[in-house]
Amino acid sequence: MIYTVTLNPALDKTVEIPSFTVDSVNRIVKMRTDPGGKGINVSKVIDKLGGKSIATGVLGGSTGTAIQSALEEMKLESSFLFAEGETRTNLKVVDPERHTNTDINEPGLTVTDELLNSLLKELLEKLGEEDIVVLSGSLPKGAPKDTYYTWVKACRDAGARVILDADGELLAEGLKASPYLIKPNNHELSGLLGQTLETPKELEHAAKTLMSQYGIEKIVVSMGGEGALYVTGEKTIYAEGLKVPVGSTVGAGDSVVAALAVAEERGLTLEETVRLSTATGAANVMCSGTQAAEYDVIQGLIPKVVFSSL
Repeated sequence: MIYTVTLNPALDKTVEIPSFTVDSVNRIVKMRTDPGGKGINVSKVIDKLGGKSIATGVLGGSTGTAIQSALEEMKLESSFLFAEGETRTNLKVVDPERHTNTDINEPGLTVTDELLNSLLKELLEKLGEEDIVVLSGSLPKGAPKDTYYTWVKACRDAGARVILDADGELLAEGLKASPYLIKPNNHELSGLLGQTLETPKELEHAAKTLMSQYGIEKIVVSMGGEGALYVTGEKTIYAEGLKVPVGSTVGAGDSVVAALAVAEERGLTLEETVRLSTATGAANVMCSGTQAAEYDVIQGLIPKVVFSSL
């Protein structure tokens, strides 16, 4: 089973505003709302890929209830704990004329150590050998900076494979517990190593350094429109980015993580994983908001994926 953890979920409100202008009146021409947060986004895509997951995390208030109801309507299994306060609402402003995506994110609710410990205990009671746990996104207020270290270590000790998708200090702390797979982008990887990394070879060397230092088995480095690098102990593959019409880039990375989780659960080869994750990421870029692309769209893109071994 795949478990996705979203400790700081959100109700994503995506609006389309042509020629969005600061310090001016802007008029919305299109709007949609979606249950969001990185782990929830991963669960939505897993479902479209024909997989099953259980989404867990922390919700609060009427917004949290709305997210839970939306997941139920989508027939996505979930197991959230409720905290005091209100789950955040995040505004995504898409400007189709200037080709920009602007995120305005609320801070969200505050959690306690007791709540986080209860949630982790509940997850650990469900985990079995070879289950997959996806830990992703920001932390809510009140969560210790080493939360991902604690969760990665606990889930690994329970026999699960942990995919960690975080950045900055949260990623740096989580690495110390040796997650199975991480998915930084080129800028995040550069920050971890304290140097500017640009070429695939430079990124591969940096990834290999982290794998050796922390005992990570797989690293996928996203490079935006330039594609992605898939690094394992045995081989490295560079996949070119697919050129598709852009609906919204929000959640594109989460869709790649979803495909990686599904590929792991199904035991796909690295080459099959590259095709599936590249196509899934591109298909979701074509969607508006943080809705998940339909599987037939993903299937249509798989033959177009171009990659090579380094």
